[in-house]
Amino acid sequence: MRLKLPATLLRFLMLTMCAALARPMLATAQEAQEAQVAQEAQVGGSTPVVNQHQDGYSFEHYIHAVPKTPGDYRPITAEGRLNWFARETVGPRSLTAGLFSSAIGTAMDSPHEYGPHWDGFAQRYGMRMTGISTGNAIEAALGAAWGEDPRYFHTVHQSFGNRVKNVADLTFRAYHPDGERHLAYARFVAEFGNNFLSNTWRVPSDSDWQRAMIRTAEGFGGRALSNAFSEFVPVLWRKLRHQPDLYPVDARNP
Repeated sequence: MRLKLPATLLRFLMLTMCAALARPMLATAQEAQEAQVAQEAQVGGSTPVVNQHQDGYSFEHYIHAVPKTPGDYRPITAEGRLNWFARETVGPRSLTAGLFSSAIGTAMDSPHEYGPHWDGFAQRYGMRMTGISTGNAIEAALGAAWGEDPRYFHTVHQSFGNRVKNVADLTFRAYHPDGERHLAYARFVAEFGNNFLSNTWRVPSDSDWQRAMIRTAEGFGGRALSNAFSEFVPVLWRKLRHQPDLYPVDARNP
């Protein structure tokens, strides 16, 4: 049975509405997490991390640098988590990536139910949006509950090899309130859960467990590419425009 675009867009709109309704839950979970960190810091006689006002090495308003020490890490706020969800779902980078992936799928006529034409391209694009929005909503919600930071943190004055290691590491791990990197459990649940859940509304040739596993692998591959973009492109752009380095020459981080 051929999936029509209006149904795909309807699912996407429903997921977006669910994400909007989940905002109070995310905010409450984040506030509880920050309160717990502050309480633990007071018990230990130290200044809570969430009350620090130093930006550290902030590259842009949403691309942050690897903290020098666990104490330099600042947990993501509820507003920051919601901004991350919106940016990763309907931001320019995500929308552009959807154009390329949908074009490739249309050229290869995969899945074949959509056909190699403009209508098929639109259906593929809409279907990708339902998957992206579902996965990001799961990662944002579980991450708020578990204290997992979905943001990417780039390196400062590191070798190419160390930069690549950082890209790969933050594909599968994430920062937690203790300022250390741990396995990104919310991301794993989001990738696997989203791709197997979407089998319920995908066309027959794209709705078995093998295809779900392939999409999951592609999801982690896409996260690695996004990390690489955040790691290398801003630096290259600064050099092409002959802009000065934002960091001291002796600045280093893990």
